[in-house]
Amino acid sequence: MACLEAAAAAARAFLGGLLRDFPRPPGPEEALPWSPPGGRGGRPSPAEAPAELAELARSFLGGRNAPPLLAASLIHAAICDLLQTDLNDFKKQKVEGEEAGDHDTSPSLDGELLQRCFFNKLWEVCCKWQNQLPPLKPLQRYLQVSIHATRNTRRKMEDRHVSLPEFNQLFGMMDDVDRAFFAVFDGHGGIDAANYAATHLHVNVAHHKEILKNPEEALRDSFQKTDDMFLAKAKREKLRSGSTGVSALIVGNKLHIAWLGDSQVMLVQRGKAITLMEPHKPEREDEKQRIEALGGCVTYMDCWRVNGTLAVSRAIGDLFQKPYISGCADSASFDLTGAEDYVLLACDGFFDAIRPFEVVDLVLEHLIQNKGDGLKAAERLVAAAKESGSTDNITVLVAFLREPRAVLADCLEDPKSCPADDCAAEPVFSFVRSETNN
Repeated sequence: MACLEAAAAAARAFLGGLLRDFPRPPGPEEALPWSPPGGRGGRPSPAEAPAELAELARSFLGGRNAPPLLAASLIHAAICDLLQTDLNDFKKQKVEGEEAGDHDTSPSLDGELLQRCFFNKLWEVCCKWQNQLPPLKPLQRYLQVSIHATRNTRRKMEDRHVSLPEFNQLFGMMDDVDRAFFAVFDGHGGIDAANYAATHLHVNVAHHKEILKNPEEALRDSFQKTDDMFLAKAKREKLRSGSTGVSALIVGNKLHIAWLGDSQVMLVQRGKAITLMEPHKPEREDEKQRIEALGGCVTYMDCWRVNGTLAVSRAIGDLFQKPYISGCADSASFDLTGAEDYVLLACDGFFDAIRPFEVVDLVLEHLIQNKGDGLKAAERLVAAAKESGSTDNITVLVAFLREPRAVLADCLEDPKSCPADDCAAEPVFSFVRSETNN
């Protein structure tokens, strides 16, 4: 009860501060308090607009240190209010230089006008909630998230990640089932595909018709939908980039995962690394056969590549490499028994340098040095990957499912439960279902 009261007090304090800084919405000629990608309002389709507005608001509120539960709830309420209006009012005419023969029938919207209307809705919700704050229900399960990302020696940072312990609040899911969503995206050929996936995948998951009955299906199918949406954008805007992706959706006592490409997710249970998936690489025999059956080829050029170019066989985007680079994700589901220490998601810049069993040792070493504090565990793992020779972008997300101090105490009490000399991860456990899409 005391924690709930403290959270409510923090929420009210945040709302008061925001409304002091913004006693009224910006006028028509005044700048909005956020900077959209590219410095302009953009031209989203009606299907894209809610996710892109939510992402702007998440960045804006997060930059002001809004309590995460409050921020997610505010965004959901403001989006719902916005969708009560007719988005056709924001339709934008074709701009000069747009191809007359463009067969994409989705209307584009005036992003700047839409953002202005959305900020007004957000401001109105803040005013309403300052007077009467709705309940902000936290997760019942323990969850602590550690994230670290670095450009490393690459010229550009093309990784993106999503951490949404407040998944229920962002999408107005009011049942008593805990949900949390995590994802890592590793872009190539530019950042557009990774940005797009990080903005839209979790929204597509939440709006999938099977999200309540079959979360694994919702997660898997949403990769394909996100790919389809991005390919339409890529055709409109002549984008060539792509992105691998891996996601984890915790629903109650189940862990659902889905992935495209060579970004990976692993689980640690009582100090032992558990293999959950096999990444999509061109040298996998089933992937090689699929690509060759479509008329493509897999060749070795410093590493195995599809059609002599990409070193992954599945990804979001890569318009000019479809269908050889598939947008169909693989997925799996697992029972969570309470014995799990943490789940880790990372890009290939990490897993090419650090083996799964080494993760266990590195995290344990970090917890010992920091007296059970796991907040910077991901930073230690990224540093280890760099020390091991990784020059790629690196992103690591660690979601502790038990208190890090309890993880440390168990290992110190029973050192055999976390051996340092295991050279291979344990096989998949409590397997529920895995489906392969070709």
